[in-house]
Amino acid sequence: MPGFPDVRPRRLRSSAAVRRLVSETTIEPRQLILPMFVREDIREPVAISSMPGVYQHTRDTARKAVAEAVQLGLGGVMLFGVPAEKDAVGSGALDPAGILNVAIADAVSEAGDDLLVMSDLCLDEFTSHGHCGVLDSAGRVDNDATLKIYAEMGVAQASAGAHVVGPSGMMDGQVGVVRRALDAAGFTDTVIMAYAVKYASAFFGPFREAVGSSLQGDRKTYQQDPGNARDAIREVDLDVAEGADLVMVKPALAYLDIIRQVRDHVNVPVAAYNISGEYAMVEAAAANGWIDRERAIMETLTSIKRAGADTILTYWASEAAELLHR
Repeated sequence: MPGFPDVRPRRLRSSAAVRRLVSETTIEPRQLILPMFVREDIREPVAISSMPGVYQHTRDTARKAVAEAVQLGLGGVMLFGVPAEKDAVGSGALDPAGILNVAIADAVSEAGDDLLVMSDLCLDEFTSHGHCGVLDSAGRVDNDATLKIYAEMGVAQASAGAHVVGPSGMMDGQVGVVRRALDAAGFTDTVIMAYAVKYASAFFGPFREAVGSSLQGDRKTYQQDPGNARDAIREVDLDVAEGADLVMVKPALAYLDIIRQVRDHVNVPVAAYNISGEYAMVEAAAANGWIDRERAIMETLTSIKRAGADTILTYWASEAAELLHR
């Protein structure tokens, strides 16, 4: 093979115009989804201390954030509810007047069909014990009892107007029961974005502040072991077979190899969630002057896209879209 001096790869890096022409991995605002927290019984947004720049929204400020997302051309918003009251079975998740369901309706009324309104389908924000499902008499998460609630929750969210529901609790069979419930209720067009691959990660810490989690213990009996890769493919296969329209890998940065394996394995779109701890690390380093914040944001998102994600959930979605519009 010919080499230097005849071959000079630096020619393709010699100017911004050349670099732009040959760029292999690019991000567009339509590929970004903004996770949002909407809290009951507050009059002003509440700052999340471990996630600088991210807030628990009021219903009014959530509507404004949705309107901004539309203007920026984002692909969607993923809504999480933060209720004022919790109980052992997460009954607030099914209440049509519950915070998540009214936030969905608010977002749909604001965005119409110009933005996908997505909703987290899980009980952890609504249970007094903080687990993603109901507990049995021994205090263990009861998979099958939880599925019955997930089915009702999916219909409640679709009834509120959600375009996409995101089963995220890692219960066995969750996609199938939600799909059947949606179809039986006439919501055959409601999309399921399955949290197919969700690891028991240390990087979820700030998120628990964001949703006011009541969790005691951990979620290792239902979220995946960080050392397991084949397990991820198995979970993806099951969710696709059960009717998932998209599959997600969560977290993203410590699992870029998993994103690539999943992308190579399936023919449905693949999403990745750039989670709270990943966000917090960059923000903390930037606040200390250790890194260039904007470059680090875009490099982080590019790495996730390069690994194979078609869609990225990120707390930087709106800011990244503004940077891309420059």
